[in-house]
Amino acid sequence: MQKTTFGNMLNRREFIQKSAVATGAAILGGRFRALQAAPSPGSATDWVQLGRKPGLKIPRLGIGTGSVGGSIQRNLGQDGFTRLIRYAYDQGVRYIDTADNYKTHEMIRSAIQGIPRETLFIQTKMPIRPETVSNPLAALERYRKELGVEYIDNLLIHCATKGTWVEDLKPMMEAFDEAQAKGWIRAKGVSCHGLAPLRAATSNRWIEVQLARINPQGHYVDSDSPQVMAPDGNVPEAMKEVNAMHKSGRGIIAMKLVGNGDFTNVEDREKAVQYAVNCGCVDAMVIGFKSPAEVDEAVERLNRALKTKATKAAA
Repeated sequence: MQKTTFGNMLNRREFIQKSAVATGAAILGGRFRALQAAPSPGSATDWVQLGRKPGLKIPRLGIGTGSVGGSIQRNLGQDGFTRLIRYAYDQGVRYIDTADNYKTHEMIRSAIQGIPRETLFIQTKMPIRPETVSNPLAALERYRKELGVEYIDNLLIHCATKGTWVEDLKPMMEAFDEAQAKGWIRAKGVSCHGLAPLRAATSNRWIEVQLARINPQGHYVDSDSPQVMAPDGNVPEAMKEVNAMHKSGRGIIAMKLVGNGDFTNVEDREKAVQYAVNCGCVDAMVIGFKSPAEVDEAVERLNRALKTKATKAAA
């Protein structure tokens, strides 16, 4: 039998201590690496990549100013509207969606005075009218003056309703290209009402951004109905097109998440936001607000959906 000495005992003790330290370090290191590998949930106010256009970033949540054609926001009056925009801005909601039809351009100009332009993402839309089809640049120049800005982050053709819109609106599309080359707009795209125009948009490489009607209930989602605002949409067919657009590099912004204002039940709004976050093809979303409480609710709801998604991904 080997004789045990003090030196042997010390060596054994050191060996045990070093082994324990190494084991502990391995455990802690594994936990640290797991924490590092866990996906960040992100937040409602993050600036995220919009499609694959280099350098095109947008806040994940936007404030819409077109509820019931913009009347809800206009009825706040300039002071109330300014307070709402400023409140949203302070909460990090810095994407503002408007349109010529909403008649809120000049209200936005007053509301954003003094705010650094680079901290905002401003999107507006040009309606399909004889004067805009024949002279889109004149309309765009008016928009810039009304908004009080040198450039617009995203300009959309508003409410395409025909499957032939790509052929019909070539002059508008060419003018948008010219405006982009001049630096008057950063990105361009379309909003569609109906599956026929949506399908035409899918195969049109001119589009950089698609504003799409998205909610799982199908409320005012695109369909084959001749009524552009038919309340019952075809979710599978609409999402098939939206997914194809996103896979091809188009930026996707979801609208109609509160069912054109009809989702008065909290459960419906929760379901719609969860769907938009988890469908895999939505970069950002816009919701029409009329009060600070609605801003808070949407931020909280989107943050919760993002956290739930990240938790599932880490499981």
